[in-house]
Order: sequence, then C-alpha cells, then structure tokens
Amino acid sequence: MNTDIENLFKDKVLGHPAGLFVLFFTEMWERFSFYGMRVLLVNFLTMAAIGYNPGWEWTVENAGALFGTYAMLLYITPIIGGWLADKYTGYRAAVIIGSLIMTAGHASMALETEFSLYFGLFLLVVGTGFFKPTMTSIISDMYKKNPEKKDGAYTIYYMGVNAGAFFGMMLCGYLAEKVGWAYGFGLAGIFMLLGTIQFWLAGPLFGKIGAKPSEQHEVELPQNINEESVEVTEETQEERPNPFTTLDKVLIVISSIIGLGYAINDPMSKIAGIDMFAFLQVGDFEGQYTAVLFALALFLVLVIGRIMRYTRVVRDRMIAFIIFAFFTVFFWMSFEQGASSLVIFARDNVDRMLSGSAATFFNIVNTLLTVIPLIIISYVLFILWKKTFKKIPGSNIVLVVCFLLMWGIVGWMLNRDYNTVAYDVEYSAIEKPDLDENGKQKVDEEGKMKFIYIPVSENTKSDPNHKVVTRTTKIAEPLTFTIGDKLNITPKNNDGSEFGFLDDVRLEMTKQKGVELNRDNGVVAATITKVRDKEVEITVSWFSILNSFFIIVFASFFSKWWESKYNPSAATKYALGLCTMGLGFGLLAFGAFGLVEGVKVSMVWLILAYLFHTLGELCLSPVGLSYVSKLVPGRMIALMFGMWYLAIAIGNKLAAVVGGQIENITKEYSLSTFFLIFTIVPVIAGLIIFVLNPVLKKLMHGVR
Repeated sequence: MNTDIENLFKDKVLGHPAGLFVLFFTEMWERFSFYGMRVLLVNFLTMAAIGYNPGWEWTVENAGALFGTYAMLLYITPIIGGWLADKYTGYRAAVIIGSLIMTAGHASMALETEFSLYFGLFLLVVGTGFFKPTMTSIISDMYKKNPEKKDGAYTIYYMGVNAGAFFGMMLCGYLAEKVGWAYGFGLAGIFMLLGTIQFWLAGPLFGKIGAKPSEQHEVELPQNINEESVEVTEETQEERPNPFTTLDKVLIVISSIIGLGYAINDPMSKIAGIDMFAFLQVGDFEGQYTAVLFALALFLVLVIGRIMRYTRVVRDRMIAFIIFAFFTVFFWMSFEQGASSLVIFARDNVDRMLSGSAATFFNIVNTLLTVIPLIIISYVLFILWKKTFKKIPGSNIVLVVCFLLMWGIVGWMLNRDYNTVAYDVEYSAIEKPDLDENGKQKVDEEGKMKFIYIPVSENTKSDPNHKVVTRTTKIAEPLTFTIGDKLNITPKNNDGSEFGFLDDVRLEMTKQKGVELNRDNGVVAATITKVRDKEVEITVSWFSILNSFFIIVFASFFSKWWESKYNPSAATKYALGLCTMGLGFGLLAFGAFGLVEGVKVSMVWLILAYLFHTLGELCLSPVGLSYVSKLVPGRMIALMFGMWYLAIAIGNKLAAVVGGQIENITKEYSLSTFFLIFTIVPVIAGLIIFVLNPVLKKLMHGVR
C-alpha cells in the first residue's frame, strides 16, 4: 500500500493527489443527489393533488413523520455500513455498493407511486449506510504518510460536499418546481449513477488503497471536522477493561428494537393508521411515546451503569461528553427545520415574486452565484483531466459528461428566468361573503366587508344564485402572449392565490387528475389583458442553497478564530451556536408577527434566518465530534461515535415531528408563535450550557 500512496502523490492537483479530487467529485455527486431529493420531498408530499404542479396533498404532520424517520435512519445505518466495510467489503467496494443502491432509490422515487416512494427511501437509507462512513476512511489511508496535509485534504473534500449540496438543491429544485417532480427526483438519480461510474472507472488510480478491509479500524471524523491530536494521558493508559455485561447487551437490544419500532411506527400510524404501540396509549398520550420514554429510561440505565464502572477521570470526561450530546439534540431539532417547516414557510408564506429591476437584480446575482462556482469546479476538472487522462480516461470522460449536463441545465435555468414575463389575466369567479366561526361576515382594517372568490372552472355547475364577477390575477411565464389571447390557468399554490399557465401537456394531465380523484379539475378559462414587466418567481428550494453558500463564505473565518488565542471553550461555542440559531428563528418570528391571511413575508427575513442558522452551525457542529476522541477511552470511541450520531438522529426526528405541527400551531395560535418555539428552546439551552461551562471544564480534566 505504501507504493500505492507514493504513486498517488506523484500526480498532484492543487498540491494534493489527484485521487483526492476523484473522491471530491464522487462526494459532490452523492451530495447533489441527496440534497436535491431532500429539498423536494416535503414540498412534493404536501402540494395540492390538483394544480399546476400536483403533489400528494398530505398534511405537513404526515410528511414530517415520514421525512423524520428517513432522516433519523440516515444516521443509524452508517454505523452498520462502516462495520461491514471494515470487516468484509473494503472501503471502495462499499462506496460502489452504496452508490448503486442509492441510484436505484432515486430511480424508484421518480416513479411517484406510493410503493416506489417508500421503497426508494428505504434504498437511500441502506445505500447511505454503505457510502457515508467509507469516503473519509479512504482519505485516511491516502494520507497516512502525509498527515500534515490531511487538514487541507478534508477542507477540499468538504468543499465538494457543499458544492454538491448547493447545485443539487438549486437544479433538482428548479426542475421539480418548474417542470415536474419526477424530473427533480430523476436528475438526482442520474448524477448519482454518473458519480458511481466515474468512481468505479478511477479504480486504477488508487491501487490497493481502500480495496481490502483493513486490519485495524481508524476512526475518522466527518468531513467538516478538523482532526485534532489526542494526548494519551496516564489515566487512559491505565484504564482497565470494561466489557459489556449480559445486562448491558440486553438493554442495548431492547432499547434499539423499541427505538427502531418507533421510527417505523410514527409515519405508519399517521399515514396508514396502523399503530403497533396503541396498547400503551394512556389517555391522549400516544402509546409510541410511552414506549420511547421506556426505551430512553433503559438506555440511561445502560449508560449510567457503564460510566460508573470507569475510574474517576474517565468517568467525568464521559459525563461531559454526554452533556454535549444532550444539547446537540436541541441544536439539530431547530436546524433541521430547513428540510420541513421552513420549506412550507418559503412556499406558502414568503413573497417570492420579483418584478422589473428587482427581477433583473436577482437574475444577475443568481447568475454570479451559479456560474462562478461552476467555472472554478470546471477548472479543477480540467487540471484533473491533464494529470490523469492516460491512467483513467473513462472516469474523466464521465466527469466531462456530468459537467456538460450541469452547464446545460444551468444555462436553460438562467435563460428561462431572464425571459420570464408577467401578464395580467382576467377570469370569472363566484363571490361569496367571508364568514367567521359565528357565521358573521368578516371586515378588513378599514371596516370594509371581506369576500372570498372561487374561480369558475370548467367543472363548475351554473347556479343562478351565484354572484359571478370578473377578477384579475397575474401569471409569469417564459412565453410570449399578446393582449386578448385566450388560455387556461390553474392554481399554483395550495391556497389558490397564485396561478400558472397550462400548456397542452399540463392541461391534459390536470383534467385526467380531476377524473381520477373525482374532483373539480380547477381548469379556469382566462384572457390576457396586459403585458407587464420582467418577472421571476424564486423557487422554494432556492432558499435552501443559502446554507451551503454561507458555509463556504464564513468557514475560513471560523477556522481562523478557533486557531487564534481568542478560541473560546467548547461550552461557549455550544452556547454561541444555540443562541445564534435561536436568533435566526427570532427574526422569522418578528417578520411573521401580526401576519394576516393573504399577506406574505418579505424574503429578507428568511435569508437572514439562514445566515444566522449557518453561523450557529459553524460554531457548534465542528466542536462535538472532535471531543469524542479527546474525552472517550480509545476502546469506546466507536461506541461513542454511535451515541453521538444517535443524538443527531433523535434531533432530526424531533425536528420533523415538531416541524410537522406548523399548520396546527399556526391555525391555533399564529405563525409567529411557531417560530418562537425554536427561538426560546435553543436560547435557553444555550444559556444553560454556558452556565455549565465551569462544571464542564472540571469534568474534562484539562482537555481543551
């Protein structure tokens, strides 16, 4: 293997072995696919079943239950996948196996049937289990003889992670929202497949690196963590063995089975009405939560029992680690709203329409945001081609195909937005009084009577008692219409406040959907009355790219801060991360305060929220896992990594469960109240851990 490592370092790209950039692109396409699908799922599931771009019309609660289980399992299966790669398959084979399974998962989801959706998510969870833990292990093997370059390697690799997430959410999201969901899900699968092929064809570059299971497993930190050396202390050297007792093993099995049962039962009980834990229900308290609390109690008995069997110093350090893990749950519970409630908020409550000079400004910014990173990454591909084409021609050709496809989609997207024009259209609607719960007509702030307007569709039955009026709305399309043109429109969003133009294909699909569901198809006849200015509708998924963008912008600043003499303690970083996260949601709560029906929030509030969420992530996310290797005895590192990912998994599940209540809480209280939950909880958690700083320092016994 040493010869392979030496050969690998002969062909350098930007000072690093070319093999690193093969891994860079492999991870980039995997993250492209993962985040491209992730940003679509809840939006697709909750979109109205009949309309411009129909979804499945699930409640947000049901969609959150399914997504939460998916996100939770993504952090569990890599523990098993990493073990299988270590023992049997080897790292490179595990990457290919995982990639192929994930490709099949994306393809399954593109079919848009209920079975194919569930099966696709299952395949993605299994595939991620193989893929996620092995890529960093290959980098570890590559840099064994050059440890001083490892930090730089992980930084480059992490840029691949963020580049993939950025372009995946942007392009899959754009295709899904502008053309159709299947195109977004399908694009994720295409890049996953191409990424797999390019990695497989690059095999000769690596020799035996990652090809066979290693004799000793070297635990690696995730992509976004800088590895830090660990001083082996006298206490850890003399730590006596602490084998798992029979009781320990029984507690692990029982709590694991119940936890997995809850993960599966939650969406199953909400979507299909099948509840495995119904017999444990106490009053209105669901049986599955009774089971989870019981499993948590067993798990605490296990952890406390094991910790008490260690010597004092090690015991104290592990207690400190568990405290950090506990507060991690609160962070991810809030941060992962980006995949559920913030998607719904961006779709239904944010003003995403820009006209005239504002539209032009956005198009210019979006062009720079998209094209500049793509040029930089294309340049890296150019250098890689020059260095490695003779050794791995097939891999380079596949990468070129990927980038040609990317450039093509980006060009089409930008051209479409630059050429989108807004038009006023008139249509007929039935006017009805807007009544409150007591049957009394509502009035606006000026005391005028409020009405609701129901568009007259081709399925509307005529009734002489109906008061039919002419209404004007706006559509925006990259098409040329003239005043007087007749066309068909249909609602674009769930509340029916925005409309989209139905071309022949969409018109036929909409009519067919109405017949299938035995409902009004919502096709409304309209007439163009005015040609307005240039206009662009920002996609829901566009806001999600801001996290990756802000990470790339601010990561180096935080890295330098942590390396300076002003580097704060771990507890202070946690407090900063949690409070900054809470501040982001506080801005959303402020922006949504007093929001009345039909009025939308400025997108500035959502952009600022993503900024503060990212700053919070940069404070907290890199800290926790770096302390696993510092605070935990060597023989327990693997187990504690598992515990850490379990904490993140719980945070992800809680995020989806609580985020799924956005509609219920908004209806009962207000949208501002919903966001206040994610303002108050993280801030309180942050203040508590800040107060615990002296205690944690004492428990850590000198570990910094």
